[in-house]
Amino acid sequence: MKKIIYFLSLWILIFTCKLNAQDIHFSQVNETPLFLSPANTGFFNGYVRVVANYRNQWAAMNNAFQTYALSVDGGLFKSKRRKAFMGLGFTLFTDQAGAAKIRKTTALINISGLVKLDRNSSLSGGIAAGAAATNANYDNLSFASQFEGNNYDPSLSSGEKVVYRQFTTTDVAAGLAYEYNTSKADQDHDDIKAYRIAFGAFHLNRPEQNFSAGSSYKMPIRFAYSFTSNLDLEDTKFSITPTLIFQTQGKFNQLLGGTYLKYRTNTGTKTTGQRTQNGIGIGLFYRVNDALIPKFMFESGDFAMGVSYDVNLSGYRTASNYRGGFEVSIRYNNLASSLFAARKEFR
Repeated sequence: MKKIIYFLSLWILIFTCKLNAQDIHFSQVNETPLFLSPANTGFFNGYVRVVANYRNQWAAMNNAFQTYALSVDGGLFKSKRRKAFMGLGFTLFTDQAGAAKIRKTTALINISGLVKLDRNSSLSGGIAAGAAATNANYDNLSFASQFEGNNYDPSLSSGEKVVYRQFTTTDVAAGLAYEYNTSKADQDHDDIKAYRIAFGAFHLNRPEQNFSAGSSYKMPIRFAYSFTSNLDLEDTKFSITPTLIFQTQGKFNQLLGGTYLKYRTNTGTKTTGQRTQNGIGIGLFYRVNDALIPKFMFESGDFAMGVSYDVNLSGYRTASNYRGGFEVSIRYNNLASSLFAARKEFR
């Protein structure tokens, strides 16, 4: 517990800075572990985990930002007799925005190494590498020279001499994660408390964004610091998930915090060996100087579904009419209904 307090103190010191906006993001941060750190690859209680995410932001605009993501990961050589094993995963996401429909598609392979330090704590380190392709329909862009005073005429010459192009770059990321957890079992249910801190650094190779000839702009490194937890309230069917995420990229910084309260409608027990856990949860998160985010989560056996909405509170709210972004996530974990003995090997 002293280790947890120490790391949380460091996190608080890191967060004392002015906050603005950041690179593409998801509000359901608990459902995007591989986008927070490659070290989260295979670092969960299960065999295989699949998560799909969709986000539609700034619906008040004519050309909203749309982001799709898919991650698949699992552990290799997991066993209660081994103190170390590997994690392997794959992430794919694509983001599209604007009148030109600028689209960036990134695919990464994730590899991690996980070590059980003792019965209650584990440490993980991971890397990710892959490629990112950027393209757009630049013919859809409009310029001031095509405005004739009263109307816009797309047949007029834009006067632009810059030739925009499609391009592909490589991408590299790395990270660390530490988790401390405890469990208490009785005749009715099991109470588990898990705390995790993670660090991720993305675009370590600073890939050049070659939108035009002679372009020398390099993608800034994105740093992500996260504290996530799952706390079963002892002798009740309720759980909470206090979460704090800080991300920084170039001049932009972002802080998000909150929790959701889950009611476990069905909990597994050591006595029966039944491990299926069903539940419903509601939560509230806040992205500083940006949005208030209510969230709903439903879990049933191997599957979980989350729905959230960003209520925009930034200076843009006059134009957005408080409409920020709709987001949905779907998760599959094929260990959710396994027997207690199988699940115990990952503790």
